[in-house]
Amino acid sequence: MRSRYQVASQVDTYRIYELSDSETDSLVRICPERGGIVIGCKLRGEELLYLDHATFLDPNANIRGGIPILFPICGQLEGGRYEWDGQVYSMRNHGVARTSVWEVVRQSDEDEASITLVLRSNEETLSSYPFDFELQFTYRLKDGKLELDQTYANRSASPMPVQAGFHPYFATGEGKKLAYESDATEYLDYNDGKIKPFEGTIDLGGLKESVALLNARTPAVSFPLAGKGTVRLDYSEAFRAVVFWSVEGKPFICVEPWTAPNEALNRKEGLISVKPGEPLQLQLSISYS
Repeated sequence: MRSRYQVASQVDTYRIYELSDSETDSLVRICPERGGIVIGCKLRGEELLYLDHATFLDPNANIRGGIPILFPICGQLEGGRYEWDGQVYSMRNHGVARTSVWEVVRQSDEDEASITLVLRSNEETLSSYPFDFELQFTYRLKDGKLELDQTYANRSASPMPVQAGFHPYFATGEGKKLAYESDATEYLDYNDGKIKPFEGTIDLGGLKESVALLNARTPAVSFPLAGKGTVRLDYSEAFRAVVFWSVEGKPFICVEPWTAPNEALNRKEGLISVKPGEPLQLQLSISYS
């Protein structure tokens, strides 16, 4: 008898791992070689994510779609640079994890479908981020829900500044004005730098830059998916900002849990200081109803 949960893999230029749950018609697709990214997430029969497949296949392109991992920064740095301990470093948007090759260290199909990936610092990451680290992420599909357990370990001698996050592209359709269920009362509009009242809806139509909910008390947000159902994100309290972004004419909206607003590494504000021997552990889950 075929098990309810399965872990399989196939090659589409890169090796892709598939976690499946037959009882809920759910399937999650992950590519370790392309930054440990989730490129597909079908929950309860509905594909939640947008993916520009051509950008996924192009090794020189930033993937437009899926769920990119953001570490050790989220967003951009002014001039692509930051200063730390008297030295200036260059770093691309959203950090080093999303462009790195992750290693598969564990798989399981017992009572769940899961895969654990590891990324360790190397010569390339150290040139942008002068800390030895080990990231361990477990993607878990269980009962029609995707859960992502994260461990951020500092292998350096001094505290390691971290701004972590995710950049999910949800296939919400062409509409850019959505209602978001959150108990936040304000959001920061990066288009004009102003803090504005949040009254339940945000219209991203015509906006070039993102906006960010800042003061939610409950670490969760939900929103409609193309008139078909509702997506819900639950996350650790450390994810203090939720960033919304889209591109005019593209059928997606990004809903991004970040641990701090943009430019945290330059501003030295909102960073999580991970001490040697005291790993940071965070969680994110995505569900659909």
